[in-house]
Amino acid sequence: MKTSTWLAVVCLAASLPTQAEIFKPIELRDQELATLRGRFVMPGRIVSFGVVMTTTWQNANGALIGATSAMQIQQNTVKPQFYVSMIDEKPGSSANSQSSNAIPATGTGTVTGGNGLNSTEGVTQVVRAAGDNNTAYNNVDINVAKASQVDQAPATQPQGQALTAGTTLVGNNDAGSLSVSSTNTGVQLNIVANNNQGSTMQRLAQGGLMQNTTLLGSSNQVRNLTSLNVVLRDNVPTTGSVSGNLDQLKGLRTIGF
Repeated sequence: MKTSTWLAVVCLAASLPTQAEIFKPIELRDQELATLRGRFVMPGRIVSFGVVMTTTWQNANGALIGATSAMQIQQNTVKPQFYVSMIDEKPGSSANSQSSNAIPATGTGTVTGGNGLNSTEGVTQVVRAAGDNNTAYNNVDINVAKASQVDQAPATQPQGQALTAGTTLVGNNDAGSLSVSSTNTGVQLNIVANNNQGSTMQRLAQGGLMQNTTLLGSSNQVRNLTSLNVVLRDNVPTTGSVSGNLDQLKGLRTIGF
């Protein structure tokens, strides 16, 4: 090989670390990300944001237990707060219940595995059944509405008992035992059905949503429902605000993007 060729190879090899260093990804701090504008709603357009989570369990004789945990944030909201309403219905009190008050037979089903479900991200919906004639329903709704003025947002009053961080609300009836807990990372609704019929859990925490039901008996009806409700101000951004956002994006070029 000619000397000139060797020299070119050596020069190319020597330049690779330098190029890799130039294009090394740069991690932005939270303070820097807060000043950027990407594919999300512009500040000032959100009039109201709310979360409603409902978990219920109805056994074979019609006894029903559950809870609804709701939070709504508006411009006049000082501190975001979840409020819990308990659901407790006796056998025969609901339209879908059975008239018999007999205790359901003990569940004999077995479900194994599932340890990896504790490490999932995003929205996870699971139903595992080892019985007959069961109904399980997991659902997530995202509802976006528009309002021309702030006062057109739904002005709802908090319902139920306040759920502060680090507390747990409990309840029980013929259907099972319920707990609603709040931690620094999120909210969880949990039901353990009586007579080994199974369990269900709904958790909103750390940027993810888990809806997980395990059925070990028969003729149970289980529901995990979450609804995200957003009301946006129906207006058009001014030219100045749009150009200002573009100027912020242009600033990325100076750091290699």
